[in-house]
Amino acid sequence: MSVLKTGDLKLPTQVFEPWVKRIHDGSAISTLSGSVPMKFGKGEAFSFDIGEAEYVGEGQQKGASDVTKTSQTYEPFKFHKTVRWTEEVQWADEDHQLGVVQEILNLIQPALSRALDFGVIHGVNPVSGQTVAAMTQKLVNTKNTVEFDADASMVGDVVDEATALVLDGSGVPDGIAVDPAFAAAISRTRLVDANGNRAQKMYPEFSFRNSASQFDGLSAATARTVGAGGVIDPASGLLSVVGDFSAVRWGIQKSIGLEVIKYGDPDGQGDLKRNNEIAFRAEVVYGWGIAELNRNFAKIIKAADTPED
Repeated sequence: MSVLKTGDLKLPTQVFEPWVKRIHDGSAISTLSGSVPMKFGKGEAFSFDIGEAEYVGEGQQKGASDVTKTSQTYEPFKFHKTVRWTEEVQWADEDHQLGVVQEILNLIQPALSRALDFGVIHGVNPVSGQTVAAMTQKLVNTKNTVEFDADASMVGDVVDEATALVLDGSGVPDGIAVDPAFAAAISRTRLVDANGNRAQKMYPEFSFRNSASQFDGLSAATARTVGAGGVIDPASGLLSVVGDFSAVRWGIQKSIGLEVIKYGDPDGQGDLKRNNEIAFRAEVVYGWGIAELNRNFAKIIKAADTPED
C-alpha cells in the first residue's frame, strides 16, 4: 500500500520567472547589488590585482609584475514562509489554479525578499530579530560609523562624511540603502532662497520607493529592512548604509519551490486534517559574501541622544 506524501505544486514558467525577478521588491540589497549565479553550498570567489603597467625605456629590462589575490567566501542560508489556508483552496477548479498560485505567491514573495536584507545587513532571523551566529558577514559590522542627530539640514553633510570614510579606505561608493526615517529627513531638506525662505527640494531625484532612485550621485533604495524597525528589539539605530554595493555578492543557491502540504503539523499550529486546512510553503536558499567590509562600507546611525520617532 502506497503512503501518501506531500506533493509539489509545479509553478508555471510564466509565474515562476517574474516571481524570481521580483526579489528586489522590499529588498534594498537586491536593488543596489545584482545577483550572481551560485551553486548550493559554501563557496569562495577570488579577485586579482596586478597593479599598473611598467614603463620600459629603450634597451632596458622588464621587471616582474606582482599579483595580489583577494578571496571572498559565502555560505548558504535557508529561509521559508509557510501559509495555512482552508481546505477549500485545494478544491479550486483546475482551470483557476493559476490564480490560486498567484494569490499564494503574493503573500509569500515579499517576506522572502526582505529576508535577504535581514541577513546581509543585520545577520538576524527575521521572525525573532535574534542574531544568527552563522551569519558572520553583515553590513552592520563595518567599523566606519557616522552619527545623525535628526537635523534634516545636515543630511548631505552626514552622507558626505560616510562617503569620505569609504574613500579613505580606497573604496568607491556607488549606492546608499536608506531607512524610511532617514528618507524622511532627506525629503525634508530644502534649498533656501536669498531671503532665507525654504524653496524647492534639495534632492528631487530621491524617492521613498524601494526601486532605485538617486541621492546626490548615489543609487538609492529605501526599505524598512535597513533599520529593521519592529523586527530587532531594541532598535538597531541603523539609518543608512553607504558604500560600493558591487562588493556584496549574493545569489539564489536553490531554486524556489512551492510545496503543498496536506498532512501533519508542518509549523506547530496543529494537525492539518483535524483543522480542515492545507499549508503552502516556499523556501529559498540565499548565499552571500561581502568583500573588504571596512574598505567598502560605512553606516549612518541615530545619535545616542536623538529621541525615538
